[in-house]
Amino acid sequence: MTSGLVVVDKPAGWTSHDVVARVRRLAGTRRVGHAGTLDPMATGVLVLGVQRATRLLGHLALGDKGYEATIRLGQATVTDDADGKPVGGADTAGVTQAAVRAGLAALTGEVDQVPAAVSAVKVDGRRAYARVRAGQDVTLPARRVTVSRLEPRGWRRPAPHLLDVDVAVECSSGTYVRAIARDLGAALGVGGHLTALRRTRVGPFTLDRALTLDQLAEQAAAGTDPVPIGLDAAVAAVFPRRDVDAESARRLAHGGRLAPAGLAGTYGAFDPDGHVVALVEERDGAARPVLVLSPG
Repeated sequence: MTSGLVVVDKPAGWTSHDVVARVRRLAGTRRVGHAGTLDPMATGVLVLGVQRATRLLGHLALGDKGYEATIRLGQATVTDDADGKPVGGADTAGVTQAAVRAGLAALTGEVDQVPAAVSAVKVDGRRAYARVRAGQDVTLPARRVTVSRLEPRGWRRPAPHLLDVDVAVECSSGTYVRAIARDLGAALGVGGHLTALRRTRVGPFTLDRALTLDQLAEQAAAGTDPVPIGLDAAVAAVFPRRDVDAESARRLAHGGRLAPAGLAGTYGAFDPDGHVVALVEERDGAARPVLVLSPG
């Protein structure tokens, strides 16, 4: 079984854990994990690590993400999406496209965003969604996120008092698109929630590299390796690269240090055969492995 990444086009109604469980069965290994969850109602890019690449997941620099979403104005919900119980709203007949554009512009850039209460954010060691479902009132602190793009792409009225706005979103990790819908509705005084969400990109991994679960099942049935992005290619796609000689590769594989190369942040060190040996960071005058990936 190849170690590497699988980019899945997650179907609606599945949790991220459901997808991991399915890929575990298809790949015939328990060593499968995911990098960044998607809500059950959401579809699109979900990055999974298989075998040794599961150790890579916590280090992946997948900070920026892209989405296509639909915001419904005129109704708020307890979860800020269509899966939640309605909790009020107001007629949108007086809401203009200009007002919506201005509201979206105010939510663009570096903003302090309060995550959705029904979320995986931990409060005193317990997930916020678990506390809400237990009947507790949860107020999460705001955190700084970056919304680099928030553009309207289409407009519809599914009912006279409602307005659906399709938006394209580019944002930093930790941004809740549901919270954008909530905050836009609140700013316009009519309430809002998310009715559709499709993740189109996570870091360098886009939908055109994603496989459906049915496609993965077909590959597994045909005896094809279900890991399309090997460990070497995965590291090369995400991190800067440093090529090292055989002796340096051996040293890194055993946790040793090298002379620095002047590279900032985390980078991948590759041996003369083009195989990744370790993720490396430079500090205190030395290049030190932070994660050894060489099987040897």
